[in-house]
Amino acid sequence: MLTSKELIEQAGISRATLNNYIALGLLPKPEVMAPEGGDSKARRIGYFPDEAVTVLERVRVLKDGGKTMDQIVEELVGERQAPSTSVESQPVTTASTFSTAGPVTAPRLTLIDFEQPSYLVNGKFEVEWWNDACEERFLEAGRKLSNEMSDRSLFTTFFGGSRLSQASGRLEMLRFHLAIAKVRLSKQALFSIDLGVNASQVQELGSIYDEVDPMTSREITFTEINLAPDGETPEWYRLYAAFFREGTLFSYVPAESDVDALVGLLSRRDLVIRDILRNRKPYLTPLAVLVADLQGSMKICVELPPEEYFELINDIWDAMGSRLRSYYATHGKHVGDGLVYYFLPQPDCNYMANALHCAHEMRETMREVSSAWKGRKNWLNDLKLNIGLDEGEEWFGTYQTPTHLEFTVLGDTINRAARLSDFAHSGTVWISKTMLSKLSSTERELVRFGIRHRGEGGEEVLVPQSYGGISNLLDLSKPEHHKFQDISGMTVAEILDI
Repeated sequence: MLTSKELIEQAGISRATLNNYIALGLLPKPEVMAPEGGDSKARRIGYFPDEAVTVLERVRVLKDGGKTMDQIVEELVGERQAPSTSVESQPVTTASTFSTAGPVTAPRLTLIDFEQPSYLVNGKFEVEWWNDACEERFLEAGRKLSNEMSDRSLFTTFFGGSRLSQASGRLEMLRFHLAIAKVRLSKQALFSIDLGVNASQVQELGSIYDEVDPMTSREITFTEINLAPDGETPEWYRLYAAFFREGTLFSYVPAESDVDALVGLLSRRDLVIRDILRNRKPYLTPLAVLVADLQGSMKICVELPPEEYFELINDIWDAMGSRLRSYYATHGKHVGDGLVYYFLPQPDCNYMANALHCAHEMRETMREVSSAWKGRKNWLNDLKLNIGLDEGEEWFGTYQTPTHLEFTVLGDTINRAARLSDFAHSGTVWISKTMLSKLSSTERELVRFGIRHRGEGGEEVLVPQSYGGISNLLDLSKPEHHKFQDISGMTVAEILDI
């Protein structure tokens, strides 16, 4: 039998890689028992069978031969005809393994009550939230989260004067975090972020990034680390990672602690995210805003029985759901029956391009909804969404009551997008020149946009790849156009196709 440390040394891999291989089912569940010598007070250790070395050697050979991890798993796990539930192994634990044990007994643990360090990072590994224990244990006295998301890179805390930078297990922590980050964060994207580190530290991060395998399993996983500085009495902790749509949550737990309550909590996305969102402070971030309004909604509301009007609005929202999720949209509050969505920076795609492509697909989806309701009601109404898009840097936060929570943005960006939605008609999509200009040249080349004018004979003339000022497109002296005075200086374009 081999300890995890012996296996790591013989195979030449990191602990994060070992945990990933267990999660993928390449290695069996380690047998946890007291170390040889009979000291019952000693920390319990996980033991692997001797043939684990052979398995890891085969993995190395297959990787050197150019095979992907998915292909390696299919070949090796398939040979053993292992069911997918083999991922129940430790140190990676699936949420279902713990949830079957029943609910957490009262008093229920909440993430806010959790007394050990925890933090949530987004896809760019910027810190969205951390608890008081994290602040007290890891950071210099008086240091707080920056109000600007771009200044919150987690990797900054592993260097400089933070206590994490002095831990004996610092390299293992870096490997663990980078293996998780590597799933969505390319090396180029990693170093395009302001990490707040010097050239030698950038080189170290790059070397570790190249060394680790991406941790593709989305099950709850952990690694063991020593938080004590070199030369001091070891302080062994388990560093857990739990994966949610909103980001990755890391929690540190003393190695000998009972973790059932914590893992039970981490398996409940609704509880974890609710706790975090209720306690997360607003922050300043770049974002794009999409506002969509159903054209003629008041007329349609009058024509339909109330229950059918609600059904129609819900049909529209349901039809848009998959589109919005695929582009990482966050739902906001609309004063009427329309839609407001926020698009925040992502590690592997342009958030402004996400908003634009989402708007285009929403227009196509609306045609399907309209066709279905025409067939159902035998009416002549064409259901159309009028969409406005804009971008900016704004404060992002939540409004909340004891029973309700909604995302909101403070600033002019949402007001401009709402005005553009009001300006749009006949199911068109309008975008600010500022937002369209910030797309890369490659992204912009895919977009057909322009301005429609009226010729001398009243005919419509389309001028492609051009912009127009609101003050030139509308007669702002007319009473019905007074509401557009606040965006009279905007330059905009209609999105024709992508």
